Amino acid sequence: MSAPSNSFQPDSTDLDRLHSAVKREKADLKPGLEPAPMFAMFLAMIIAVIAGGQLGSMTGDYSFGTSNPFGFSAGKDPRPGGGDGAVVMDPFQTAMKKGASGYAVCGGCHQGTGSGIPGQFPPLAGSEWVTGGTERLIRVVQHGLVGAITVKGQGFNTPGGMMPFGAAMSSGDLANVLTFVRNSWGNEAPMITKEMVDKVRSTEKRASQWTASDLEQYAKANVLGDVPAGPGATTAPAVK
Repeated sequence: MSAPSNSFQPDSTDLDRLHSAVKREKADLKPGLEPAPMFAMFLAMIIAVIAGGQLGSMTGDYSFGTSNPFGFSAGKDPRPGGGDGAVVMDPFQTAMKKGASGYAVCGGCHQGTGSGIPGQFPPLAGSEWVTGGTERLIRVVQHGLVGAITVKGQGFNTPGGMMPFGAAMSSGDLANVLTFVRNSWGNEAPMITKEMVDKVRSTEKRASQWTASDLEQYAKANVLGDVPAGPGATTAPAVK
């Protein structure tokens, strides 16, 4: 007798329909957690835009034209000192600001206070070498100084002397640093300009450091030239 045949065959088509139906079913959400209707979200967005505009008018005259983070061409540059709101500094103020940065080269020896180090490096604050003749000061920083010197009644003789730091600076940078030291720590003297430094450089081709005796002839000599602003100004300062 033959074995009975298995007449049941699973219908894969029915299983696929069942799975699809399950997938279409959505999980039940608890009351109050249903997503907000689209029209409600759109309405909230409009209210936020209108409220932002009203708030901006009460907080410093805000406008997108002046506070646009993607560019400043739409209006006045809102950055401090930028665009139409820029604060124009006169030549003396500019020289002081730039000279303060350039003074870092000198500060290691003469200190940030300009007081120097007793017995080692002479002070710049109240120094007759700083507020005296501009020609001597330019020459000292341009070519350096070696040997014994007297500053404010005190003797100094630094081994190796002062190196010619100014030789590595542009005329403008050197003028700014000298203007800064001549008007800091209680010092007050006319500014030194780029043109003055150029005049000294064009006539001096020195290869060695100065000595105090060599520079005595320039102790009270001032390089001729207009002083555009600050102490001793000889021409009108820039219009602010």
